[in-house]
Amino acid sequence: MSTHTTPGSSQPWLHQKGAVIQEFGTVKQFPIGLSYDTRMYACQRLNQVLANTHILYSLYKKHHWLVRGATFYQLHLVLDKHAGEQLELVDTLAERVQSLGGVAVADPRHVSEITSIPRPPDGVEEVPAMLSRLLEAHETILVQAHDAAARSAELGDDGSNDLLVSQVIRTGELQAWFLAEHLVDTPLVRA
Repeated sequence: MSTHTTPGSSQPWLHQKGAVIQEFGTVKQFPIGLSYDTRMYACQRLNQVLANTHILYSLYKKHHWLVRGATFYQLHLVLDKHAGEQLELVDTLAERVQSLGGVAVADPRHVSEITSIPRPPDGVEEVPAMLSRLLEAHETILVQAHDAAARSAELGDDGSNDLLVSQVIRTGELQAWFLAEHLVDTPLVRA
């Protein structure tokens, strides 16, 4: 503490550093009726889904801002809506990891190290490419979530299974459907 601050003063203690009290990739014991191995497995799988969901959220926001063309307004709105739903999943996934005694991946730089979703170009892509990129990211997450949900069920981890099935998978499938329908080439109706 600085000699210029007195105890009980309103001056914040700035520039503090602290020891890491739990390493990423570890789980502490919580009395929740799941084994260490089950909780470790769930945290690893959930963190992978979480990292990819972070990236999907960011892709949605990027495309929301950069979308162009005749369907701009409709896509601008749906992409923002989907981004908000993905952000809710980010929070829910992170809280599940924490409730299992793990450490949720949180820093964007860490997320970028463990994501399996390819990085998009820095510039603006054509709308069909944007939507295809979002669909591919959804599929990556959905494949991982289906696999992790099945294994979580086998391990008796009903909470992780429920989160993956009822929230990650159902949200992802619905959003993928909305996006895919924007890529259908509809025939012109002639009078």
